[in-house]
Amino acid sequence: MKRALNFNAGPAALPEAVLARAEKEMMNYQGSGMGVMELSHRSKQFEALNDRTKSLLRNLLHIPDDYEVLLLQGGASLQFTMVPMNLLEEGSTAGYVMTGTWSEKALKEAQKIGSAEAIASSKSSNYKSIPSFSEINLKPGSSYLHITTNNTIFGTQWHNLPEKVNVPLVADMSSDILSRPVNISSYGLIYAGAQKNLGPSGVTVVIIHKDLLKRSRPDLPAMLNYQVQADSKSLYNTPPTLSVYFLMLVLEWAESIGGVKQLELQNKQKAAMLYEAIDSSNGFYKGHAEKESRSLMNITFTLENEDLTDSFLYEAEEAGFIGLAGHRSVGGCRASIYNAVSLGHVEKLAKFMNDFRLRN
Repeated sequence: MKRALNFNAGPAALPEAVLARAEKEMMNYQGSGMGVMELSHRSKQFEALNDRTKSLLRNLLHIPDDYEVLLLQGGASLQFTMVPMNLLEEGSTAGYVMTGTWSEKALKEAQKIGSAEAIASSKSSNYKSIPSFSEINLKPGSSYLHITTNNTIFGTQWHNLPEKVNVPLVADMSSDILSRPVNISSYGLIYAGAQKNLGPSGVTVVIIHKDLLKRSRPDLPAMLNYQVQADSKSLYNTPPTLSVYFLMLVLEWAESIGGVKQLELQNKQKAAMLYEAIDSSNGFYKGHAEKESRSLMNITFTLENEDLTDSFLYEAEEAGFIGLAGHRSVGGCRASIYNAVSLGHVEKLAKFMNDFRLRN
């Protein structure tokens, strides 16, 4: 079967090796005579799978022992609510750095829970850049500082952390987790929906410093309480068993090809190809993000007019490329090149971009 050239922003491409293994095990996981989605989540087999998944995350991301790893449901969007419910202390506020649509949504949900405010923003330039450290004015005694490390819609990414942060740093890493090494100790909490770099939709990874679990009040709803989820080993209720299984397979695949450092190397190579096609086009393609803020995961660009953009997208689809239309906030085009998007597929896209420019 001919595979699509998948550049969707999420749910996104999965490694072919992962899909092939899942196909092989679909009806008989480890001799059980059942597929993973048929196993009881209380069975020894699934508990071992759940533990294996967390162990792989710890090894690949070098997560210290004083952090808890949770596998939750509800996507990053539910974390917009859970973070302030659990971490926003009474009489305090939380600071949010605005770098795009998802940080806007995170702030909006936090403000329903308590005091939260935007303390820096690049909205005036239509989110073409990441705010500088000097723009971040966090109130003393704030409960936490929230950032979105990669912005899928606008194609920007944090390449350096905010400096001199004396409160827990909370990060939405949904679209760049596992794509590059991360110093986990710099963060109080990291959350990430799986459907871009980690697996299919349905499971959300939360990495939280154990000291922060003490902020989870007993009167919180159990499903929204980090401490309850940690105490139950993410098995308080029936988990998304199939999604956790795929997460495990993706992590094993990442380990087998050399881990996060190898993935970062490949991601830099892929991004360089597409940015070169943009930068060498003499303005035929225009990148949305400023160069110092460019994302390694989502390459956003526009063409001269809508007719030319429509022609590009039509011809790209005819050639087998999927998911290249940009978000309405930016327009134009977007190529999402997460971990599972192969170097070969990106080479084909760069060649298509160059060929299209020469013909038009």
